[in-house]
Amino acid sequence: MPVLQMREALRRAMSEEMRRDPNIFLMGEEVAYYDGAYKVSQGMLEEFGPERVVDTPISENGFAGLGVGAAMVGMRPIIEFMTFNFSLVAYDQVINSAARIYQMSAGQYKCPIVFRGANGAAENLASQHSTSVESIYAHFPGVKVVSVATPYDACGLLKSAIRDDNPVIFLESEMLYGLKGEVPAEEYTIPLGKADLKRDGTDVTIITWGKQVHTCLTAAATLEKDGVSAQVLDLRSIRPLDHEAVFAAVAKTHRVVIVQEGFAFAGMAAELAARIQETCFDLLDGPVRRVTNRDVPMPYSPVLEKQVIITPERIVETVLQAVGRSPNTTNGGAR
Repeated sequence: MPVLQMREALRRAMSEEMRRDPNIFLMGEEVAYYDGAYKVSQGMLEEFGPERVVDTPISENGFAGLGVGAAMVGMRPIIEFMTFNFSLVAYDQVINSAARIYQMSAGQYKCPIVFRGANGAAENLASQHSTSVESIYAHFPGVKVVSVATPYDACGLLKSAIRDDNPVIFLESEMLYGLKGEVPAEEYTIPLGKADLKRDGTDVTIITWGKQVHTCLTAAATLEKDGVSAQVLDLRSIRPLDHEAVFAAVAKTHRVVIVQEGFAFAGMAAELAARIQETCFDLLDGPVRRVTNRDVPMPYSPVLEKQVIITPERIVETVLQAVGRSPNTTNGGAR
């Protein structure tokens, strides 16, 4: 099976879909002549030309709105935000327009558009370039939210997102663009709304998504040495949520730790904890616990940044508390 970098898997998905459907185009900052800020769109300008791989000014509100309008009249745009921090400039277009136009037009208009790009922190980029936006966008009905952790998932899920008739927020990570993984040579898709069990286990379920999948897998390997068997469930699709996979994982281990990059307050981890405790309370042997970023804007200092972000050590500590192997100092709250 071919081995691709994450950026190559994303490029393959976009290119295959653009060859299949002439209504698909890519638009964003530096996607064309510079080959993409992270080289995701490398070579696509040469193949598809400047009318389908379109450089834009630094004006997210403008080119996101242009994409929404194009989607409403039959095109299928892929809008790249250089970082999803900058998508906040276009928040009105994404939510008030893309997410709501189907309902507000009584079904007369669809909005098949993908907003994709880097989400969350990289390294030493400070607070304005380190925001995790999944909780913000998942709050609103009318938009789907996907977060990918592997090249295999990235290719299959992006193809499904492009084909979907609804707006899709497609979250990647600067830290994973160089990650290598096996991707089938034949064409394939992965349906939106299906989680994936990245590691099986019997003692505790760790639920996560995006690049934290790898942090959790590292923590699970450490826990195994301590005699704790942890399964890692990658949501992949945050909205729609794979409730069946979540509840099945809870039923197997009876203990849950949710790992969410971003802030604990009003976050996706809190939503998941509420749903699990409302639906699976009798299956739980203890409170649902959360591991999140510290509740402060991201520092620029590398030393301080390490105190804010999620680490395998913090996950291990929380899991040990969940299984009764460490003193409970948090009452099940976020760490």
